[in-house]
Amino acid sequence: MTTYTRFLGAALIASALLAAGPSEAAKAKKAKRVVAPAAAAAVVANDSPPVNDPFEPFNRGMFAVNETLDDVVLRPVAVVYSTVLPQPVQDGVANVFGNLDDVFTGLNNILQGKPDRAGKDFGRVLVNTTLGIGGLFDVGARMGLEKNDEDFGQTLGVWGVGPGPYLVLPLFGPSSGRDAVGRVTRTLADPRTHIPAAWGMSLIGANFVSARATRLQTEGLLDAASFDKYGFVRSSYLMRRESLVRDGAAGPR
Repeated sequence: MTTYTRFLGAALIASALLAAGPSEAAKAKKAKRVVAPAAAAAVVANDSPPVNDPFEPFNRGMFAVNETLDDVVLRPVAVVYSTVLPQPVQDGVANVFGNLDDVFTGLNNILQGKPDRAGKDFGRVLVNTTLGIGGLFDVGARMGLEKNDEDFGQTLGVWGVGPGPYLVLPLFGPSSGRDAVGRVTRTLADPRTHIPAAWGMSLIGANFVSARATRLQTEGLLDAASFDKYGFVRSSYLMRRESLVRDGAAGPR
């Protein structure tokens, strides 16, 4: 099986496993539910970077397809996963995949010229792989080694590459031209892409289900953003990615 076939299969598995006269009290309760998403939307609208979305018709269509796939496949699987498995087991699974992410985070911190952070990242990998029994337990966090969040898309941003057009990728969701390149690079470098396909796809699928399960309790705000869920997700994504590239600093790097 070629690397391309493995990559395509991994991508597919990865994404498959993404009334009359109410009372005043009822009106007040409904108002409370609406205020939070409306306020969040106002913040997003005021603080979001300029939107470069030349493919909006296609993106909106793909967004709808991804939403349907999530409703029909990924969310139900995540609900079963979170219901059947005890929380410590779910934490252990998330920690194992997080341990692999720390390797790539460390490499990207080196590429971004942040050796101190990279040292902490690799320190986490060493401690969690050994004392944490293959990453099942996040011993590093208890030792004060905080988890960082870096990827090759951010590295390209630090190097001065602009985000490019906003994209909604089939199965993968919100992205940008720059982040799409980063995603492909990470996938090709991921060891799960190069092991026998059945094992690699199973591991990537489990990773996605685990990640989706962690979002179950926080999806209410996004679901309530019915005014324009597509626009809300787009602005939130672009804001977050810009903040990550700048490590949370205001203004240009």
